[in-house]
Amino acid sequence: MNMHTVVVGSSGTSPEEVVAVARDGARVELDEEAREALRTARRFIDDLAAKPEPVYGVSTGFGALAVRHIGPDLRAQLQRNIVRSHAAGMGPRVEREVVRALMFLRLKTLASGRTGVRAEVAQAMADLLNAGITPLVHEYGSLGCSGDLAPLSHCALTLMGEGEAEGPDGVLRPAAELLAAHGLTPVELREKEGLALLNGTDGMLGMLLMACADLARLFSSADVAAALSLEALLGTDRVLAPELHAVRPHPGQAASAANMLKVLAGSGLTGHHQDDAPRVQDAYSVRCAPQVAGAGRDTLAHARAVAERELASSVDNPVVLPDGRVESNGNFHGAPVAYVLDFLAVAVADLASIAERRTDRLLDKNRSHGLPPFLAHDAGVDSGLMIAQYTQAALVSELKRLAVPASVDSIPSSAMQEDHVSMGWSAARKLRTAVDGLARVIGVEVYAAARGVELRSGTAGLAPGEAARAVIAGLRAAGAGGPGGDRYLAPDLAAAEDFVRSGALLDAIRPVTGPLA
Repeated sequence: MNMHTVVVGSSGTSPEEVVAVARDGARVELDEEAREALRTARRFIDDLAAKPEPVYGVSTGFGALAVRHIGPDLRAQLQRNIVRSHAAGMGPRVEREVVRALMFLRLKTLASGRTGVRAEVAQAMADLLNAGITPLVHEYGSLGCSGDLAPLSHCALTLMGEGEAEGPDGVLRPAAELLAAHGLTPVELREKEGLALLNGTDGMLGMLLMACADLARLFSSADVAAALSLEALLGTDRVLAPELHAVRPHPGQAASAANMLKVLAGSGLTGHHQDDAPRVQDAYSVRCAPQVAGAGRDTLAHARAVAERELASSVDNPVVLPDGRVESNGNFHGAPVAYVLDFLAVAVADLASIAERRTDRLLDKNRSHGLPPFLAHDAGVDSGLMIAQYTQAALVSELKRLAVPASVDSIPSSAMQEDHVSMGWSAARKLRTAVDGLARVIGVEVYAAARGVELRSGTAGLAPGEAARAVIAGLRAAGAGGPGGDRYLAPDLAAAEDFVRSGALLDAIRPVTGPLA
């Protein structure tokens, strides 16, 4: 595990810190400010627990069962029971990075001092992360309201030494065995603590933050791919002029156009037809690339703003206020996060769609301005990249289905007490699939555009720019071969996908273009 340490205080955390803990195995420490906030809030809970009046989450049942007052002798059992009964997920295991993000974000809220748990509980969560123990969480079980209940409950179950979890070696074992192997003691929950461990938007927020990190890289990669396609199609770069984008001042659009101009600097391929006539207009998929990618960038900026507000939040019900009041609320509702998760899925689908249209244009001899059919070596004997485009089209079709919003599909639960839910967890799960699909679609476009540029390079007087040459060299070094006769294509496409997904594409071009937006 990475020995980088993230210090958690009472005032939240940053997107970068969430990703560091989730993906890089960063260690977690609670600072003294957080410990004091935890102690202060716990005193309020202990005082309320000693009073005869019922307080939701402290001395009552939960949800539709909140009408029952629970005596002191049953309260520890109450907290254990809510964790056990709510750990009711089904389906495939959720990825390790998602579970680590979920646990870290719940720890962030515990550390705020707004949940009323003891400092020992928060420390136990940090210890679990630092030991590399990842609870078994299932795909299905969250409606995105009252928090990501089932996923968080499976994590709380591991804190109690129950259920199953994955150790640092990736092997699934009983949680009690893993805790003992790492010298950790199961937590004995007290008033409100079980409820506080499972009542938050942490799963959907963690997936949003990781999607934002991935999409920032993919939007820049999409600009590079679009520029290479423009170059291979002998398109005009005049539509990328800053003064044209200044008259429609969407910041994402300007950033994408500027990226494409950097990539095309010094190219001898832009602005031609195969008969040397000047290019007046390109097809929309080429000419409007900055407008579409830019709209996606602006959507991403909005999603980041929502995520940052959520990171600064303490999501729990009931919540402990600074004056000691413990109040029920609806802040656990995932609508703000669910909406932007769905919005990003729409942007992803459209960006992939326009990329596929450029790839198809590169392969069509009637629209590619002189490139061979399907970029084949010997068309008819060779099929070239014909089926690579099929694969890309299948991915785009799937992304369009994934763009159908989950957040409009509320389904009532808990005997109609929870009669409107966000489905934010479902929105996050489909966005993760969409992000993976986008990386593949861009990989195919980069692969096809690179081959198109290489085929142009043999034409007298037409030389690609330095940036295109850098991309091609990086792509070949990554294992994706160049033009030639037909060969087993899947490994080339997998290498192109990894070249995009890993950030190697942007690394390859940076010495030429400088950092891209």
